[in-house]
Amino acid sequence: MPDYKFKLDFQVRHYECDMQGIVNNGVYQNYLEHARHEFLKSLGIDFAEFVERKINLVVVRAELDYKNPLSSGDIFWVGLNFERVSRVRFAFLQDIYKYPNDQIVMNAKIIGTALNERGRPSLPQQIESAFSVC
Repeated sequence: MPDYKFKLDFQVRHYECDMQGIVNNGVYQNYLEHARHEFLKSLGIDFAEFVERKINLVVVRAELDYKNPLSSGDIFWVGLNFERVSRVRFAFLQDIYKYPNDQIVMNAKIIGTALNERGRPSLPQQIESAFSVC
């Protein structure tokens, strides 16, 4: 199991499940996004402030590998690492594990960038600084 820079616990809510009783495939992206937002917040990166400065963090690619399902009431965690991919792109390497035995549920790689006020990729200093922490 990788050594994660950030970890966040969750519990599956009943309404996130489909008729088969398992978490709907699209809901996993919500879990991943919430973990990314909390990670960035832990670094002092505030989405509202970025929007005020006309900086938009956007996902440009998502790779999701579903391994095992989650069901209503399951308790799980998302582990996250953050790395630079190119001059203007970064990646969130995220995995979901189910308690109590840390059974792998999903591997994900989310590629993002920051768009400036002209809609051009440009990483703000706070994102640049995050690479040194991670």
